[in-house]
Amino acid sequence: MIGTLRETELHAALKRHYAQPEDRLEVAIDGYVADIIRADGEIIEIQTHNFAALKRKLHQLVEQHQVRLVHPIAEAKWITRVKADRQTVLGRRKSPHRGALEDVFIELVSLPELMAHPNFTLEIMLIHEDEIRCPRSGRRRRYGSEWRVCNRRLLKVIDTATFSTPADFQHFIPTDLATPFTSHELAVTLQRPDYVAHKITYCLRKMGTLNVMGKRGRAWLYALAGV
Repeated sequence: MIGTLRETELHAALKRHYAQPEDRLEVAIDGYVADIIRADGEIIEIQTHNFAALKRKLHQLVEQHQVRLVHPIAEAKWITRVKADRQTVLGRRKSPHRGALEDVFIELVSLPELMAHPNFTLEIMLIHEDEIRCPRSGRRRRYGSEWRVCNRRLLKVIDTATFSTPADFQHFIPTDLATPFTSHELAVTLQRPDYVAHKITYCLRKMGTLNVMGKRGRAWLYALAGV
């Protein structure tokens, strides 16, 4: 089918998870290919990474259609190393990294303004996944890791969270965080890295959910709009 040649098992599994009996999959529409089109016309796009690649497509589709962007985040991940044949398993371990809803902002920085469009919805899926790593071949092995991600597999869907308006993202600002606050103070409260908090404040400011309240030293101060 159109668009499935380079599809990971994770992407294919999520399409099966969302697909309903009357849905159409991999449909050409307005010069693009949609992952799923519902019977009522809603378009569902599943993007496992790189929102920037969808920016032009989504901005055009929302002008005429209801669009839901689905993005999975691995709350827990196992890493499986296989031989070049991708069949022979060499080892499997659980990754120490645990994903969280806040990680969506790593991708959302590419299109935060789109959240204000009435035809756009973002749905985040917390999942367990198996990341398959294959050995690099030839010269590429000399310039980085000996292993590369060659596939991703869905193990379990844990939960979903849907965001339809900029106001929905107020959820990411803890109620016990003193106002005004810096990105670093947000990072400490959320127990997430500083770079994630910087992306959160950037996106919420672009959405109009956060206001800039001045500076404390070299750090910008923020407060929720209307608070």
